[in-house]
Amino acid sequence: MKKELLRSLPKIDEVLMDEGISALMERIPRETVVDAVRDSVETIRADILAGKITEPSEMKLDTIIDRINHTANKMDIKSLRPVINATGVVLHTNLGRANLSDKAVEQVVSAARSYSTLEYDPEKGTRGSRHIHVENIIKKITGAEAAMAVNNNAAATMLVMAAVGRGREMIVSRGELVEIGGSFRIPDIMKESGSVLVEVGTTNKTRISDYESHINENTAALLKVHTSNYRVIGFTEDVSVKALRELGDKYDLPVIYDMGSGLMTDLGEWGIHEPVVKDGLKDGADLILFSGDKLLGGPQAGIIAGKKELIDKIKSHPLARVVRVDKMTIAALEATLSEYGDRDRALSEIPVLRMLTKSRDELQAECLLLKGMLDEIGDPEDGNPAYTIRIMDDDGVVGGGSAPDSRLQNVVLAIDHRTLSPDSIEEALRKGEPPVIARIKNDSVIIDVRTVDRSGYEIIAERFREIEEKRI
Repeated sequence: MKKELLRSLPKIDEVLMDEGISALMERIPRETVVDAVRDSVETIRADILAGKITEPSEMKLDTIIDRINHTANKMDIKSLRPVINATGVVLHTNLGRANLSDKAVEQVVSAARSYSTLEYDPEKGTRGSRHIHVENIIKKITGAEAAMAVNNNAAATMLVMAAVGRGREMIVSRGELVEIGGSFRIPDIMKESGSVLVEVGTTNKTRISDYESHINENTAALLKVHTSNYRVIGFTEDVSVKALRELGDKYDLPVIYDMGSGLMTDLGEWGIHEPVVKDGLKDGADLILFSGDKLLGGPQAGIIAGKKELIDKIKSHPLARVVRVDKMTIAALEATLSEYGDRDRALSEIPVLRMLTKSRDELQAECLLLKGMLDEIGDPEDGNPAYTIRIMDDDGVVGGGSAPDSRLQNVVLAIDHRTLSPDSIEEALRKGEPPVIARIKNDSVIIDVRTVDRSGYEIIAERFREIEEKRI
Protein backbone atom coordinates (compact mmCIF):
# COMPACT_ATOMS: atom_id res chain seq x y z
CA MET A 1 0.00 0.00 0.00
CA LYS A 2 2.83 2.43 0.81
CA LYS A 3 4.33 1.94 -2.66
CA GLU A 4 0.97 2.62 -4.29
CA LEU A 5 0.45 5.75 -2.22
CA LEU A 6 3.96 6.98 -3.02
CA ARG A 7 3.39 6.36 -6.74
CA SER A 8 0.20 8.41 -6.56
CA LEU A 9 2.01 11.47 -5.28
CA PRO A 10 1.64 14.22 -7.90
CA LYS A 11 4.70 15.71 -9.55
CA ILE A 12 5.67 19.23 -8.63
CA ASP A 13 5.12 20.53 -12.19
CA GLU A 14 1.65 18.99 -12.29
CA VAL A 15 0.64 20.64 -9.05
CA LEU A 16 1.94 24.03 -10.22
CA MET A 17 -0.38 23.83 -13.24
CA ASP A 18 -3.48 23.47 -11.06
CA GLU A 19 -5.93 26.39 -11.22
CA GLY A 20 -5.99 26.71 -7.45
CA ILE A 21 -2.21 27.07 -7.35
CA SER A 22 -2.30 29.63 -10.18
CA ALA A 23 -4.79 31.69 -8.16
CA LEU A 24 -2.50 31.40 -5.13
CA MET A 25 0.39 32.83 -7.16
CA GLU A 26 -1.62 35.96 -7.88
CA ARG A 27 -1.27 37.07 -4.26
CA ILE A 28 1.82 35.18 -3.05
CA PRO A 29 5.24 35.26 -4.80
CA ARG A 30 5.83 32.28 -7.12
CA GLU A 31 9.01 31.20 -5.30
CA THR A 32 7.10 30.99 -2.01
CA VAL A 33 4.34 28.92 -3.61
CA VAL A 34 6.89 26.56 -5.23
CA ASP A 35 8.57 26.11 -1.83
CA ALA A 36 5.16 25.39 -0.30
CA VAL A 37 4.40 22.76 -2.96
CA ARG A 38 7.72 21.02 -2.42
CA ASP A 39 7.39 21.20 1.35
CA SER A 40 3.85 19.82 1.28
CA VAL A 41 4.67 16.97 -1.10
CA GLU A 42 7.72 15.99 0.94
CA THR A 43 5.71 16.12 4.17
CA ILE A 44 3.07 13.86 2.63
CA ARG A 45 5.79 11.47 1.47
CA ALA A 46 7.22 11.35 5.01
CA ASP A 47 3.72 10.74 6.46
CA ILE A 48 3.19 7.83 4.07
CA LEU A 49 6.49 6.25 5.04
CA ALA A 50 5.69 6.78 8.74
CA GLY A 51 2.30 5.15 8.33
CA LYS A 52 0.37 8.33 9.13
CA ILE A 53 -1.32 8.28 5.72
CA THR A 54 -2.83 4.92 4.82
CA GLU A 55 -5.87 5.65 2.65
CA PRO A 56 -5.96 6.80 -1.01
CA SER A 57 -8.72 9.26 -0.03
CA GLU A 58 -6.11 11.23 1.86
CA MET A 59 -4.19 11.64 -1.40
CA LYS A 60 -6.86 13.49 -3.38
CA LEU A 61 -5.53 16.46 -5.28
CA ASP A 62 -8.02 18.82 -3.63
CA THR A 63 -6.77 17.73 -0.21
CA ILE A 64 -3.17 18.27 -1.28
CA ILE A 65 -4.01 21.71 -2.72
CA ASP A 66 -5.66 22.71 0.57
CA ARG A 67 -2.53 21.65 2.39
CA ILE A 68 -0.35 23.66 0.01
CA ASN A 69 -2.58 26.71 0.48
CA HIS A 70 -2.19 26.46 4.24
CA THR A 71 1.59 26.04 3.97
CA ALA A 72 2.00 28.89 1.47
CA ASN A 73 -0.06 31.28 3.60
CA LYS A 74 2.03 30.38 6.63
CA MET A 75 5.27 30.92 4.68
CA ASP A 76 4.02 34.31 3.46
CA ILE A 77 3.50 35.66 6.98
CA LYS A 78 5.97 38.48 7.53
CA SER A 79 8.36 38.42 10.47
CA LEU A 80 7.38 41.95 11.50
CA ARG A 81 3.60 41.87 11.84
CA PRO A 82 0.81 43.26 14.02
CA VAL A 83 -0.06 41.77 17.40
CA ILE A 84 -2.81 42.42 19.93
CA ASN A 85 -1.16 43.87 23.03
CA ALA A 86 -3.30 42.62 25.93
CA THR A 87 -0.54 43.10 28.53
CA GLY A 88 -1.64 46.56 29.68
CA VAL A 89 1.88 47.93 29.16
CA VAL A 90 1.23 51.00 27.01
CA LEU A 91 4.80 51.61 25.82
CA HIS A 92 5.81 47.98 25.39
CA THR A 93 9.33 48.14 23.94
CA ASN A 94 9.26 44.55 22.64
CA LEU A 95 5.96 45.23 20.89
CA GLY A 96 7.04 48.46 19.19
CA ARG A 97 6.24 51.10 21.84
CA ALA A 98 3.92 53.86 20.61
CA ASN A 99 1.11 53.15 18.16
CA LEU A 100 0.75 55.96 15.64
CA SER A 101 -2.38 58.04 15.28
CA ASP A 102 -4.58 57.60 12.21
CA LYS A 103 -3.36 60.93 10.90
CA ALA A 104 0.28 59.90 11.32
CA VAL A 105 -0.33 56.60 9.53
CA GLU A 106 -1.97 58.42 6.62
CA GLN A 107 1.00 60.76 6.37
CA VAL A 108 3.46 57.85 6.39
CA VAL A 109 1.57 56.07 3.61
CA SER A 110 1.42 59.26 1.58
CA ALA A 111 5.15 59.92 1.98
CA ALA A 112 6.07 56.31 1.26
CA ARG A 113 4.15 55.83 -1.96
CA SER A 114 5.15 59.04 -3.76
CA TYR A 115 7.88 61.58 -4.29
CA SER A 116 7.85 64.32 -1.68
CA THR A 117 9.22 67.69 -0.61
CA LEU A 118 11.73 65.96 1.68
CA GLU A 119 14.63 68.20 0.66
CA TYR A 120 12.99 70.44 -1.92
CA ASP A 121 11.41 73.89 -1.59
CA PRO A 122 8.69 74.22 -4.28
CA GLU A 123 8.27 77.96 -3.54
CA LYS A 124 11.89 78.73 -4.36
CA GLY A 125 12.49 75.85 -6.76
CA THR A 126 15.68 74.99 -4.88
CA ARG A 127 16.99 72.36 -2.52
CA GLY A 128 15.45 72.52 0.94
CA SER A 129 16.19 71.04 4.35
CA ARG A 130 14.66 67.89 5.80
CA HIS A 131 14.87 69.51 9.25
CA ILE A 132 12.29 72.17 8.42
CA HIS A 133 9.31 69.77 8.35
CA VAL A 134 9.38 69.19 12.11
CA GLU A 135 11.44 72.18 13.22
CA ASN A 136 8.73 74.80 12.81
CA ILE A 137 6.08 72.83 14.65
CA ILE A 138 8.45 71.91 17.50
CA LYS A 139 9.33 75.59 17.85
CA LYS A 140 5.64 76.46 17.96
CA ILE A 141 4.59 73.98 20.65
CA THR A 142 7.71 74.19 22.85
CA GLY A 143 8.93 77.75 22.44
CA ALA A 144 12.38 76.61 21.31
CA GLU A 145 14.43 78.78 18.94
CA ALA A 146 15.33 75.82 16.75
CA ALA A 147 15.01 72.03 16.57
CA MET A 148 15.96 68.91 14.67
CA ALA A 149 15.18 65.20 14.70
CA VAL A 150 17.49 62.18 14.51
CA ASN A 151 16.80 58.44 14.62
CA ASN A 152 16.52 57.97 18.41
CA ASN A 153 17.35 59.70 21.68
CA ALA A 154 20.62 57.79 22.15
CA ALA A 155 21.70 59.19 18.77
CA ALA A 156 20.58 62.66 19.85
CA THR A 157 22.66 62.38 23.03
CA MET A 158 25.75 61.21 21.20
CA LEU A 159 25.40 63.86 18.48
CA VAL A 160 25.00 66.68 20.99
CA MET A 161 27.97 65.51 23.05
CA ALA A 162 30.12 65.22 19.92
CA ALA A 163 29.12 68.62 18.57
CA VAL A 164 29.23 70.55 21.84
CA GLY A 165 31.78 68.72 23.97
CA ARG A 166 34.24 66.77 21.84
CA GLY A 167 37.70 66.96 23.43
CA ARG A 168 36.28 68.85 26.40
CA GLU A 169 34.62 68.06 29.72
CA MET A 170 30.92 67.65 30.42
CA ILE A 171 29.81 67.68 34.06
CA VAL A 172 27.03 65.32 35.18
CA SER A 173 25.77 64.00 38.51
CA ARG A 174 26.69 60.43 39.47
CA GLY A 175 23.03 59.86 40.29
CA GLU A 176 22.14 60.52 36.63
CA LEU A 177 24.55 58.16 34.85
CA VAL A 178 21.66 56.14 33.46
CA GLU A 179 21.63 52.96 31.42
CA ILE A 180 18.96 52.87 28.76
CA GLY A 181 17.69 49.80 26.89
CA GLY A 182 20.17 47.37 25.38
CA SER A 183 22.94 48.20 27.89
CA PHE A 184 23.63 51.64 26.39
CA ARG A 185 25.08 53.77 29.16
CA ILE A 186 25.61 57.52 29.36
CA PRO A 187 29.36 57.13 30.17
CA ASP A 188 29.83 54.86 27.14
CA ILE A 189 27.96 57.21 24.82
CA MET A 190 29.98 60.14 26.14
CA LYS A 191 33.24 58.27 25.57
CA GLU A 192 32.31 57.40 21.98
CA SER A 193 31.34 61.02 21.33
CA GLY A 194 34.86 62.15 22.21
CA SER A 195 33.78 64.25 25.18
CA VAL A 196 35.17 63.75 28.67
CA LEU A 197 32.88 62.66 31.48
CA VAL A 198 33.23 64.47 34.79
CA GLU A 199 31.18 62.82 37.54
CA VAL A 200 30.16 64.93 40.52
CA GLY A 201 28.30 64.30 43.75
CA THR A 202 27.19 60.88 44.90
CA THR A 203 24.55 58.41 43.78
CA ASN A 204 21.89 59.86 46.07
CA LYS A 205 23.05 63.44 46.68
CA THR A 206 24.43 66.05 44.33
CA ARG A 207 24.57 69.78 45.10
CA ILE A 208 25.18 72.82 42.94
CA SER A 209 28.54 73.27 44.68
CA ASP A 210 29.61 69.88 43.32
CA TYR A 211 29.16 71.16 39.78
CA GLU A 212 30.82 74.50 40.46
CA SER A 213 33.90 72.98 42.08
CA HIS A 214 34.67 71.02 38.90
CA ILE A 215 34.28 73.86 36.39
CA ASN A 216 37.51 74.84 34.62
CA GLU A 217 38.71 76.27 31.31
CA ASN A 218 38.10 72.91 29.62
CA THR A 219 34.46 72.60 30.68
CA ALA A 220 32.12 72.44 27.69
CA ALA A 221 28.69 72.13 29.31
CA LEU A 222 26.61 71.23 32.34
CA LEU A 223 24.58 68.08 31.67
CA LYS A 224 21.42 66.97 33.43
CA VAL A 225 19.94 63.54 32.65
CA HIS A 226 16.38 62.77 33.72
CA THR A 227 16.19 59.33 35.36
CA SER A 228 13.21 58.34 33.24
CA ASN A 229 13.56 54.58 33.79
CA TYR A 230 14.28 54.52 37.55
CA ARG A 231 14.01 56.62 40.70
CA VAL A 232 16.39 57.19 43.60
CA ILE A 233 14.28 57.76 46.70
CA GLY A 234 14.89 58.40 50.40
CA PHE A 235 17.83 60.54 51.52
CA THR A 236 18.34 62.32 48.20
CA GLU A 237 19.13 65.68 46.66
CA ASP A 238 19.60 66.73 43.07
CA VAL A 239 20.10 69.97 41.17
CA SER A 240 17.29 71.49 39.13
CA VAL A 241 17.57 72.84 35.61
CA LYS A 242 16.89 76.33 37.01
CA ALA A 243 19.84 76.06 39.37
CA LEU A 244 22.11 74.80 36.59
CA ARG A 245 20.96 77.72 34.44
CA GLU A 246 22.10 80.18 37.08
CA LEU A 247 25.48 78.43 37.33
CA GLY A 248 25.75 78.28 33.54
CA ASP A 249 25.13 82.01 33.29
CA LYS A 250 27.83 82.66 35.90
CA TYR A 251 30.48 80.77 33.90
CA ASP A 252 29.03 81.22 30.39
CA LEU A 253 28.32 77.50 29.95
CA PRO A 254 25.42 75.85 28.12
CA VAL A 255 22.99 73.64 30.05
CA ILE A 256 21.98 70.42 28.31
CA TYR A 257 18.95 68.50 29.54
CA ASP A 258 18.59 64.89 28.38
CA MET A 259 14.94 64.49 29.25
CA GLY A 260 14.24 61.08 27.75
CA SER A 261 10.53 60.35 27.56
CA GLY A 262 9.34 63.50 25.78
CA LEU A 263 6.08 64.39 27.52
CA MET A 264 4.44 67.32 25.73
CA THR A 265 1.46 67.92 27.99
CA ASP A 266 1.00 67.51 31.74
CA LEU A 267 -0.59 64.17 32.71
CA GLY A 268 -0.43 64.69 36.47
CA GLU A 269 -4.20 64.34 36.91
CA TRP A 270 -3.87 60.74 35.66
CA GLY A 271 -1.05 59.95 38.07
CA ILE A 272 1.80 60.34 35.58
CA HIS A 273 4.33 62.79 36.98
CA GLU A 274 7.02 63.35 34.37
CA PRO A 275 8.70 66.61 33.32
CA VAL A 276 7.16 68.43 30.36
CA VAL A 277 9.39 69.50 27.45
CA LYS A 278 8.14 73.09 27.41
CA ASP A 279 8.85 73.48 31.13
CA GLY A 280 12.42 72.24 30.71
CA LEU A 281 13.08 74.97 28.16
CA LYS A 282 11.37 77.60 30.31
CA ASP A 283 13.57 76.59 33.24
CA GLY A 284 16.62 77.51 31.19
CA ALA A 285 17.94 74.49 29.29
CA ASP A 286 19.91 75.59 26.23
CA LEU A 287 19.30 72.19 24.65
CA ILE A 288 16.70 69.58 25.53
CA LEU A 289 16.74 66.03 24.17
CA PHE A 290 13.83 63.57 24.15
CA SER A 291 12.33 60.54 22.43
CA GLY A 292 9.62 60.52 19.79
CA ASP A 293 8.20 57.07 20.48
CA LYS A 294 7.61 57.28 24.23
CA LEU A 295 5.24 59.71 25.93
CA LEU A 296 5.23 61.94 22.86
CA GLY A 297 3.33 59.13 21.12
CA GLY A 298 5.05 59.23 17.74
CA PRO A 299 7.62 57.24 15.73
CA GLN A 300 11.08 56.25 16.92
CA ALA A 301 13.11 59.45 16.87
CA GLY A 302 15.35 61.62 18.99
CA ILE A 303 14.45 65.30 19.10
CA ILE A 304 16.86 68.11 19.94
CA ALA A 305 15.37 71.52 20.69
CA GLY A 306 16.79 74.75 22.06
CA LYS A 307 19.07 77.64 21.17
CA LYS A 308 19.51 78.26 17.45
CA GLU A 309 23.26 78.85 17.72
CA LEU A 310 23.77 75.38 19.21
CA ILE A 311 21.26 73.63 16.96
CA ASP A 312 22.96 75.08 13.86
CA LYS A 313 26.29 73.76 15.12
CA ILE A 314 24.76 70.32 15.69
CA LYS A 315 23.11 70.26 12.25
CA SER A 316 26.45 70.89 10.56
CA HIS A 317 28.29 68.15 12.47
CA PRO A 318 29.31 65.12 10.31
CA LEU A 319 27.42 62.73 12.60
CA ALA A 320 24.15 64.53 11.86
CA ARG A 321 23.94 62.81 8.48
CA VAL A 322 24.77 59.44 10.00
CA VAL A 323 21.83 59.58 12.40
CA ARG A 324 19.31 61.49 10.28
CA VAL A 325 15.71 60.32 9.92
CA ASP A 326 14.00 59.18 6.73
CA LYS A 327 10.91 60.64 5.07
CA MET A 328 8.47 58.22 6.72
CA THR A 329 9.69 59.07 10.22
CA ILE A 330 9.47 62.77 9.42
CA ALA A 331 5.94 62.33 8.08
CA ALA A 332 4.79 60.48 11.21
CA LEU A 333 6.53 62.92 13.54
CA GLU A 334 5.12 66.00 11.84
CA ALA A 335 1.59 64.57 11.94
CA THR A 336 1.91 63.56 15.60
CA LEU A 337 3.29 66.90 16.69
CA SER A 338 0.54 68.75 14.82
CA GLU A 339 -2.06 67.10 17.12
CA TYR A 340 -0.60 69.03 20.06
CA GLY A 341 -2.03 72.28 18.70
CA ASP A 342 -5.17 71.29 20.63
CA ARG A 343 -4.61 69.48 23.96
CA ASP A 344 -8.00 67.77 23.98
CA ARG A 345 -7.47 66.57 20.45
CA ALA A 346 -4.02 65.22 21.36
CA LEU A 347 -5.46 63.29 24.31
CA SER A 348 -8.13 61.69 22.11
CA GLU A 349 -6.24 61.16 18.83
CA ILE A 350 -2.76 60.07 19.93
CA PRO A 351 -3.11 56.39 20.98
CA VAL A 352 -0.53 56.53 23.79
CA LEU A 353 -2.23 59.49 25.45
CA ARG A 354 -5.68 58.01 24.87
CA MET A 355 -4.68 54.76 26.58
CA LEU A 356 -2.94 56.47 29.48
CA THR A 357 -5.91 58.72 30.24
CA LYS A 358 -8.67 56.08 30.17
CA SER A 359 -10.78 56.28 33.32
CA ARG A 360 -11.62 53.33 35.53
CA ASP A 361 -15.27 53.55 34.41
CA GLU A 362 -14.21 53.35 30.75
CA LEU A 363 -12.02 50.32 31.44
CA GLN A 364 -14.82 48.66 33.42
CA ALA A 365 -17.24 49.15 30.52
CA GLU A 366 -14.72 47.72 28.04
CA CYS A 367 -14.16 44.68 30.25
CA LEU A 368 -17.91 44.04 30.42
CA LEU A 369 -18.13 44.22 26.62
CA LEU A 370 -15.30 41.77 26.04
CA LYS A 371 -16.47 39.47 28.83
CA GLY A 372 -19.87 39.23 27.15
CA MET A 373 -18.20 38.05 23.95
CA LEU A 374 -16.09 35.46 25.77
CA ASP A 375 -19.02 34.21 27.87
CA GLU A 376 -20.71 33.09 24.65
CA ILE A 377 -17.98 30.52 23.99
CA GLY A 378 -19.44 27.21 25.07
CA ASP A 379 -17.89 23.85 25.86
CA PRO A 380 -18.53 21.64 22.76
CA GLU A 381 -19.40 18.68 25.00
CA ASP A 382 -22.04 20.15 27.31
CA GLY A 383 -22.70 23.66 26.01
CA ASN A 384 -21.75 25.31 29.29
CA PRO A 385 -19.40 28.33 29.29
CA ALA A 386 -15.90 27.17 28.44
CA TYR A 387 -14.15 29.80 30.55
CA THR A 388 -14.57 31.28 34.00
CA ILE A 389 -14.07 35.03 33.67
CA ARG A 390 -13.70 37.58 36.44
CA ILE A 391 -13.42 41.36 36.17
CA MET A 392 -10.88 42.65 38.66
CA ASP A 393 -8.72 45.67 39.48
CA ASP A 394 -5.01 45.51 38.76
CA ASP A 395 -1.95 47.76 38.68
CA GLY A 396 -0.46 48.79 35.36
CA VAL A 397 2.74 50.48 34.22
CA VAL A 398 3.47 53.00 31.49
CA GLY A 399 6.44 51.01 30.13
CA GLY A 400 9.14 52.00 27.65
CA GLY A 401 11.47 53.29 30.36
CA SER A 402 9.00 56.05 31.22
CA ALA A 403 7.37 57.12 34.51
CA PRO A 404 8.77 54.22 36.57
CA ASP A 405 7.02 55.29 39.75
CA SER A 406 3.59 55.78 38.14
CA ARG A 407 1.01 53.05 38.71
CA LEU A 408 -1.99 52.92 36.42
CA GLN A 409 -5.32 51.78 37.85
CA ASN A 410 -6.30 49.06 35.41
CA VAL A 411 -9.39 46.89 35.15
CA VAL A 412 -8.69 43.48 33.63
CA LEU A 413 -10.23 40.12 32.78
CA ALA A 414 -8.86 37.15 34.73
CA ILE A 415 -9.62 34.01 32.72
CA ASP A 416 -9.53 30.37 33.82
CA HIS A 417 -10.42 27.06 32.13
CA ARG A 418 -11.69 23.85 33.73
CA THR A 419 -8.96 21.65 32.23
CA LEU A 420 -6.43 23.80 30.36
CA SER A 421 -3.53 25.39 32.21
CA PRO A 422 -2.96 29.16 31.99
CA ASP A 423 0.43 28.50 30.36
CA SER A 424 -1.16 26.48 27.55
CA ILE A 425 -3.80 29.16 26.95
CA GLU A 426 -1.20 31.95 26.92
CA GLU A 427 0.91 29.97 24.43
CA ALA A 428 -2.05 29.31 22.15
CA LEU A 429 -3.01 32.99 22.19
CA ARG A 430 0.44 34.19 21.13
CA LYS A 431 0.85 31.47 18.49
CA GLY A 432 -2.36 32.46 16.73
CA GLU A 433 -2.49 34.83 13.79
CA PRO A 434 -2.42 37.63 14.63
CA PRO A 435 -0.78 36.83 17.97
CA VAL A 436 -2.57 37.92 21.13
CA ILE A 437 0.01 38.78 23.80
CA ALA A 438 -1.43 38.27 27.28
CA ARG A 439 0.12 37.67 30.69
CA ILE A 440 -0.37 35.31 33.62
CA LYS A 441 -0.98 36.39 37.19
CA ASN A 442 -2.03 34.23 40.15
CA ASP A 443 -2.60 31.23 37.84
CA SER A 444 -5.06 33.11 35.62
CA VAL A 445 -4.66 34.46 32.09
CA ILE A 446 -4.93 38.25 32.23
CA ILE A 447 -6.40 40.29 29.37
CA ASP A 448 -5.77 43.97 30.07
CA VAL A 449 -8.12 46.09 27.96
CA ARG A 450 -6.21 49.36 28.48
CA THR A 451 -3.95 48.50 25.55
CA VAL A 452 -6.53 46.77 23.34
CA ASP A 453 -8.45 48.73 20.75
CA ARG A 454 -12.10 47.69 20.50
CA SER A 455 -11.44 46.41 16.97
CA GLY A 456 -9.25 43.73 18.57
CA TYR A 457 -12.01 42.24 20.74
CA GLU A 458 -13.35 39.93 18.04
CA ILE A 459 -9.81 38.70 17.34
CA ILE A 460 -9.34 37.88 21.02
CA ALA A 461 -12.69 36.11 21.13
CA GLU A 462 -11.80 34.13 18.01
CA ARG A 463 -8.50 33.01 19.57
CA PHE A 464 -10.36 31.71 22.63
CA ARG A 465 -12.88 29.92 20.37
CA GLU A 466 -10.04 28.25 18.48
CA ILE A 467 -8.45 27.09 21.73
CA GLU A 468 -11.70 25.42 22.79
CA GLU A 469 -12.37 23.88 19.38
CA LYS A 470 -8.89 22.36 19.18
CA ARG A 471 -9.25 20.90 22.65
CA ILE A 472 -11.82 18.37 21.44
